[in-house]
Amino acid sequence: MNRQLAGTGALLRLALRRDRVMMPVWVLVTGGLVASMPGSLEKVYGTDAERAELASSMNANGSMRALYGPVFGDSLGALTSWRMGVYGAVLAAVMSLIIVIRHTREEEETGRQEMLSAAMVGRRAPLTAALLAALVANACVVLLVAGGLAGQGGPGALVLGLAIGGAGLLFAGIAAVAAQLTESARAAKGLTSAVLGAAFVLKAAGDAGTPDGASALTWISPLGWVENARAFAGERWWVLLLLVAGVALSTGAAYLLAGRRDLGMSFLPARPGPAEGRLGTAGALAWRLQRGSLIGWGAAFLVAGLVFGGMADGAADVVGGNEKTRQIIERMGGQSGLTDAFLAAMAGLLGMIAALYVVSSVLRLSGEESAQRAEPLLSNAVGRLRWAGGHLVVAFGGSAVILLLAGLGLGIGHGRDLGTTVGACLAQLPAVWLLGALAALLHGALPKYAVAGWAVAGVALALGWIGPALDLPQSVMNVSPFTHLPKLPGPEALDWAPLLTLTVLAAALVAAGLGALRRRDMVA
Repeated sequence: MNRQLAGTGALLRLALRRDRVMMPVWVLVTGGLVASMPGSLEKVYGTDAERAELASSMNANGSMRALYGPVFGDSLGALTSWRMGVYGAVLAAVMSLIIVIRHTREEEETGRQEMLSAAMVGRRAPLTAALLAALVANACVVLLVAGGLAGQGGPGALVLGLAIGGAGLLFAGIAAVAAQLTESARAAKGLTSAVLGAAFVLKAAGDAGTPDGASALTWISPLGWVENARAFAGERWWVLLLLVAGVALSTGAAYLLAGRRDLGMSFLPARPGPAEGRLGTAGALAWRLQRGSLIGWGAAFLVAGLVFGGMADGAADVVGGNEKTRQIIERMGGQSGLTDAFLAAMAGLLGMIAALYVVSSVLRLSGEESAQRAEPLLSNAVGRLRWAGGHLVVAFGGSAVILLLAGLGLGIGHGRDLGTTVGACLAQLPAVWLLGALAALLHGALPKYAVAGWAVAGVALALGWIGPALDLPQSVMNVSPFTHLPKLPGPEALDWAPLLTLTVLAAALVAAGLGALRRRDMVA
């Protein structure tokens, strides 16, 4: 066994060095958002009566329970656990799956692992190093959450930190299993993300039906375990044992599978596809490569639209007479009445999430190039602009499709004119396209730093998500292109100027990125 783990320390140091920027950013964002929530909640719900009213309103609204879960207490700590426990766990899970797949399947896919294995590196050393890197990251999240919430009293801070970190480690193990099953890093990420999405849907369905988290569907979901740990509300330490068992089972399965396959192989090989017909053009190939992702995103946006639309009429009941909460919703969605402001805020939120899709789709170019799948294609009668253009059409056109579906969901869920809600969602497109255009520019001009496109989209999402609650200065909020969009639906006339300005700017950035791609060398 020692021989199979030879070189683990060196690989772990290499992984931590490669992730010296990404990992601290993820840790600080995840832990920082959770730790900062009590201060934000206190600004909005400053009295015990206001917090008790919030808890009662949330538990009485099935749609809100589906989105955030039930409230088990009305202290600042309990409300922080309710508001950020599951979402903190989702962030930790995404961080973990990126770390593990990057240092396992992605290394094999690019051929770097084969070179490393030529040295004194044991068979299971890469997997062990990846899991240890995820352990380091999640341990830092636990310390940041527990330390940041220590002032709330009791052991709740530690329970919440361990629950979030435990969920992160569980999905690190699931990602390790996916890396053994699939032949590409993208497929492994997709499979793990699908499990994470299913866990959230199960928890949401269970919480919508019961106000105490006792539904069988909630208990099936690992995210349901996080909420049922009940930090700051009569902690259930034994629930953490479920996360420990899940981590042990998933990592054990990953090690078992890793010992039964050759380097670079998988248990679910990619299906061979046709070499002509529908794949006769670069655009058709781009569609074939990305259609699964688009279908998944589209279905998720349609469901999210239905849920948010169904919640709109209950927004006034949840807010009640709390003027500060009303102000937050209006800062997100405009001054057009609480229901319209809520719908506008949800349309804006869906737009910011759509930016993650367009960045992911644009950066598929970087994945194809770094994996050296683009070079054989470009050696034939396919120009760089046609190759890149195919992926960009799917990326920008796909973002329009998923926002269209989101608008349909909002309209159906709320029972109002579909044109109004579809227009509100499609109004987000110029900002979404601008962030996608920035990713295209980075890929064309600075391919080694194209991953920074994620950081830009993350900043826009963070500003839109927590900026209104923190009442950030307008100069800071203006950094996000979404701040400049009209707040729809609303009674005021549509202002086309910012929409056209952002669209023209996005087109200019895409043109600059394609020009840079045409002139530079391909990444080796």
